[in-house]
Amino acid sequence: MNETKVYDAKEIESAAISSVIKEVASSLEEKGYDPINQIVGFLVSGDPGYISSYKDARKKLTKCERTKILEVLVSEFIK
Repeated sequence: MNETKVYDAKEIESAAISSVIKEVASSLEEKGYDPINQIVGFLVSGDPGYISSYKDARKKLTKCERTKILEVLVSEFIK
């Protein structure tokens, strides 16, 4: 029985962004930062300096659009 699986691009993007947020939060915690404060600071200001470069956390997070990150966070909160 071979059924075609339909993937939703928005779901894939949301899952990828969620994964990045978790990785970045973990990296920030390892460095002794409060990940919530740091990520919020980045999202509000747009300044990547809030995110440590440790384990490429800054690079990973800045590849995601801030508005997309906010969409994922709000949608997860509302669920």
